[in-house]
Amino acid sequence: MKIMDIQKLENWYSANFEKNLKGRRIVFTDIEPLLDKLNTKTFEKNKIGASENGTSIYALKVGTGKKKILIWSQMHGNESTGTKAVFDLFKFFQDAGELEVVKNTILESCTLVFVPILNPDGSDKFTRVNSNDVDLNRDAVNLVAKESKILRELLNEFNPKFCFNLHDQRTIFNVEGTKNPATISFLAPSEDLERSLTQGRRETMSVVVSMNSLLSKVIPGHIGRYTDEFYPTATGDNFQKLGHNTILIEAGHYYDDYDRDQVRKFNFFALIQGILFIASESDYSLYEPYFEIPNNDKMCYDIIYRNVKNSEGIVEDVAYQYDYLVVNNELTMEASEVTSGDLSKFTGHKEYDLKNTELK
Repeated sequence: MKIMDIQKLENWYSANFEKNLKGRRIVFTDIEPLLDKLNTKTFEKNKIGASENGTSIYALKVGTGKKKILIWSQMHGNESTGTKAVFDLFKFFQDAGELEVVKNTILESCTLVFVPILNPDGSDKFTRVNSNDVDLNRDAVNLVAKESKILRELLNEFNPKFCFNLHDQRTIFNVEGTKNPATISFLAPSEDLERSLTQGRRETMSVVVSMNSLLSKVIPGHIGRYTDEFYPTATGDNFQKLGHNTILIEAGHYYDDYDRDQVRKFNFFALIQGILFIASESDYSLYEPYFEIPNNDKMCYDIIYRNVKNSEGIVEDVAYQYDYLVVNNELTMEASEVTSGDLSKFTGHKEYDLKNTELK
């Protein structure tokens, strides 16, 4: 299994990532000028439909190889880290510098199709759902939403061997057995309630093993495994069941990185390693290390105030989580109390000791 040179990857990224995209809220008007600037000799751009509110949805094709890979981001409008990583990848395919050999291996072996923002209406409002309150990731069977139909039509037409389904996960997740936030989590979706270890799932797991091998050199102890409970209406589970090996990447929290502008790099690293593995390998037998990746746990809060004296004179801990709102077309964060009591087993991304005083 070929693992990319970390130092060369770090060097390329620091000099070349897409600097025009930053922050948590990425909308269509942010990416539209970047799509227009893409090198037409490298990329084929096609409008594949429009959202419920009429915003264009584009697919970008790159590469000429026989191995087909479909990658989409922001099927949940408020999950944009993958979108930023995808545009970093676009920069890579246009100028890979000293990693030119990696780029050529990918583009000669693979044909890749990207949907940078599947749910532009949700991205405008920074919501998980589309404009009709449909969760696209639970609409793979009924196909109620226009956006769901667009993705399914693209899947059927392109017929990819592999898919990458890019998501963000909440700050509540830690790596099981540690206080570390789950910065990147992976999932090889199940195809049935029994979570059967089919050939397709083994192939999916082997790609995850390669990505984990790279990231473990960069953020050891911050990589988790998302639950593989079968969801009958979920996109990944259904695509996997249909024979399209689907890898979920869940971008999570990293220290002082609520905008996830650091996490995007780790997301990019995972993507390029996974794609390179598919491009250069035909042996998918190394899948068992997938089960060695620790599970996600839910033992984190955004803020914990320790040793707070409440109105009854009782000393306890108080936890807060951030909520996100779009106000005057800007994304704002507001902290809300979610629980209190003995939170000694939990970790706050920020913690403050009030030393038996009141929280004001």
